[in-house]
Amino acid sequence: MKLPEPKSPSRITGLPHASPVVAVVRTRPESVLEDVQRAMALAGVRNALKPGATTILKDNISWHFPFPGANSTPWQLEGTVLGLRKNGLNDLVCVQNKTVVTDAFKGEDLNKYVPIFKKYDIPVRFNFRDSDMKWVDFRPRSSMLVLDQIFPEGMKIPDFFAGKNIVHLPTVKCHIYTTTTGAMKNAFGGLLNTHRHYTHSWIHETLVDLLAVQKEIHSGIFAVMDGTTAGNGPGPRTMYPEQKDVILASGDQVAIDAVAAKMMGFDPMGIKYINLAHQRGLGCGDPREITVVGEDISSVNWNFSVGDNGASLVGDILWFSPLKRFQNLFFRTPLVHFFIFGSEAYHDYYRWPLKDRRTFKDWLKRSPWGKLFAAYGDRV
Repeated sequence: MKLPEPKSPSRITGLPHASPVVAVVRTRPESVLEDVQRAMALAGVRNALKPGATTILKDNISWHFPFPGANSTPWQLEGTVLGLRKNGLNDLVCVQNKTVVTDAFKGEDLNKYVPIFKKYDIPVRFNFRDSDMKWVDFRPRSSMLVLDQIFPEGMKIPDFFAGKNIVHLPTVKCHIYTTTTGAMKNAFGGLLNTHRHYTHSWIHETLVDLLAVQKEIHSGIFAVMDGTTAGNGPGPRTMYPEQKDVILASGDQVAIDAVAAKMMGFDPMGIKYINLAHQRGLGCGDPREITVVGEDISSVNWNFSVGDNGASLVGDILWFSPLKRFQNLFFRTPLVHFFIFGSEAYHDYYRWPLKDRRTFKDWLKRSPWGKLFAAYGDRV
């Protein structure tokens, strides 16, 4: 496979970014639903989303098992629903996707989203079901950094996404390939189909391209990010959960990722996808130009670090070493099923039963957020 040559950001024109607002709100289990709504209001959700339009709730299931910090929390989802309805956005629908290591049906069940969907009468659609939506050809007006080269036969997106608002529900966590992951990365599963693993060698440029696509197809974009339990270490799954008690919200997907990265202890402009998106005018990644409301985070530094796990070491070899020139062989032939099986076996049959389930159970017993999670089905 010939490697894409990312285009220089200076050759791509973007709109100048105004000073964006990111809300950071301190919270506790007793008031979290109200605090999510307050963060949304402070961040200007009313102005970010088109009134009367259908609004897609795009939760984040990084792992179908309910590992703390990895997935959208039930209180994040419920608080967001309440906040949207308070602002007159009543036509809500959740869209789920699957990945090579997650089962959407198991994920929404084990992470306790299903009772919330039932309580608030929110339909759920799956982007891998033809009866729910079709993948249609899409030609972006914006110049792409890499996607037009990775998919020379043409890009496809779900037809259901066009003309609708979208609200992303990521968590504050590290990522083995992108340092941090948040609102921008949350578009990955929704907008790219099961061939999205083609993009991993150029993941930073891919995230920037996907944000440009979102700005073309959606009537409004917003994000509510859960940092009640944040993920330190080799995310987005096998992490070290840390209680941080914060909720973030913003209409600027670049800015909210930048603020989360700064709080985790990283230089946002040193993270490639944030820097590239900032240069293209897709949002603001420079903390000096972002207005943070709610909490004073000027001295916050959690000193997070990413590290590696067994799966990431294999990925580093296949996607970022000289072996990436053989991606056509590894990932565009039946050989890909070998790597899919290996990832599933590592996460579901090694990490979860032998290591990460113990972490989850300890969180349920010791963390106030774990105790809230344990009781959440009864609460709803």
